Amino acid sequence: MGGEFGDFALIALAAFAAGAMNSVAGGGTFFSFPALLAAGVPPVVANASNAVALWPASLSSAYAFRHELRRFSQSLPALSLIALLGGGAGGLLLLAISNQAFSRLIPWLLLIATLSFAVSGKLSALLARLAPHSRSSVHKIGPGGLCFQLLVSIYGGFFGAGMGILMLAALAIQGYEDILEINALKNWLSAIIYSVAVVTFVAAGAVSWPHTLTMLATASLGGYWGARLARRIPAAALRRFIVTVGLLLTLYYFVQTHTE
Repeated sequence: MGGEFGDFALIALAAFAAGAMNSVAGGGTFFSFPALLAAGVPPVVANASNAVALWPASLSSAYAFRHELRRFSQSLPALSLIALLGGGAGGLLLLAISNQAFSRLIPWLLLIATLSFAVSGKLSALLARLAPHSRSSVHKIGPGGLCFQLLVSIYGGFFGAGMGILMLAALAIQGYEDILEINALKNWLSAIIYSVAVVTFVAAGAVSWPHTLTMLATASLGGYWGARLARRIPAAALRRFIVTVGLLLTLYYFVQTHTE
């Protein structure tokens, strides 16, 4: 009984941390997914349950950033549709293909995303010098950004770890410098992707509901708390935090890949 209570306490705490992490920088799965595995939940079920549990947190985080989100009104309909289609495709892919082959790509994807975000400021300045008139509005996403978002949405529907890091990297490279604004867009699109994936996993019966319900409440609280905290952190410190999260995720999944 004590061991079972300890497992659920660990999952609840990890879900709170995951919700807060996702609202600030992404990478919350780094906390919640290993906690589910440690509690004895099978990997595929843990992956699906984790997605369902973090879904309300993504909604609360998006709501907390609703004012910043309005600045992307021109691109929001297209991006939302892409997130919807990509999230559904990724969820179906998870149910159709084994995790093993795709899991070997995860650390490489995270490494590329983290390094891209780390040098995004310099890349953005370089692109601006090479094509100073290529972007008519800093709040309008270009064709390249839409294509990248489709890939990220598929990835997020399939597994989700590092999805926020990938989104932040793509937006930063395109010249978006306000961390709160790109966090707002990232949280909204993540909420859509999670929503579609949740429907897919629940319909397939791939969710452990006792563990998921435990995580739902604490992840939502963590998501809203993290979004409020993000407004009090200096932009430079938040960028360093995001890069650190990305590197930790990369290291973790490289170790996981080589120990399987």
